[in-house]
Amino acid sequence: MTLRVAAVAVLSALVLTACGGGSTAAPEEARTHVVKHAMGETPVPVAPKRVVVLDTDKLDTMVSLGLTPVGAAQAAESQAWPKYLGDALTDTKPVGTLQEPNLEAIMALKPDLILGTKFRQAAFYDKLSQIAPTVFTEKVGVTWKENFQLDAEALGKKDEAARLLSAYEAKAKTVGAKYSALKVSIVRFMPTEIRMYGPESFSGIVVGDAGVQRPEAQLLAAQEDKRFGELSQENITQGDGDALFYTAYGSAAAESQAEVTGGPLWKNLTAVKSGNAHNVDDEVWMLGIGVAAAGKILDDLDTYLSPLV
Repeated sequence: MTLRVAAVAVLSALVLTACGGGSTAAPEEARTHVVKHAMGETPVPVAPKRVVVLDTDKLDTMVSLGLTPVGAAQAAESQAWPKYLGDALTDTKPVGTLQEPNLEAIMALKPDLILGTKFRQAAFYDKLSQIAPTVFTEKVGVTWKENFQLDAEALGKKDEAARLLSAYEAKAKTVGAKYSALKVSIVRFMPTEIRMYGPESFSGIVVGDAGVQRPEAQLLAAQEDKRFGELSQENITQGDGDALFYTAYGSAAAESQAEVTGGPLWKNLTAVKSGNAHNVDDEVWMLGIGVAAAGKILDDLDTYLSPLV
């Protein structure tokens, strides 16, 4: 009888071992999954805790998914975090700029995952990968939905990202259905130029998802990638529409904007004369490049276009 009990005990122990029972299972923070991205394939933690992000779209992604990066690159030195994301980034440390991430600052934060983009930071990939598992998206702007899903996969939040995208697309259809007969113009003042944004810019994609039309000049704005084309004060009429949404990138651009919008050619635009030219948030319309910013663009469309229907 004693021998039989002992045999059963040994057999039970063997079964537990074979099934991964006992204390042999790896804790969550030690487990990884492989993510395929712009620079190859990288094993990343299944639930990363200390994430550094190197582009503005990834700030939006983290906050949208209820996460906070420990560090983030900024569009420019000493630039504040985007206001539209609220106080979610209060504890996030700056780690250089989008074009020049500060490797020492990143290393000091001891990240377990770094999210960046090949378009901006390809030259830094090898060094970043020595600090922590690094996942890069290919482009910015035009592929914002694909980027969101890839970053969410790396963060272990793929299903939640799919739900957020689905909710955004449903909202776009609901909002845009009311304004499908209108043509909306998007103009951005840069420090040295004026741009009109086409259908493959971030904000252009959002307006397109809503089914709102664009002026013909902006559909042809950039023949190569349809993101944007240049405007001048002399051909500013190409920036006209039933409604016009315009932004400025930085203080120098704001000065240029004030000069142009104070001039007679701007004041003669149909949208301006009818009171349908709206100065909107550059952080949302141009830099956000994520599902939270996209939702706010839809809110702006609904707010400012409703008097026209």
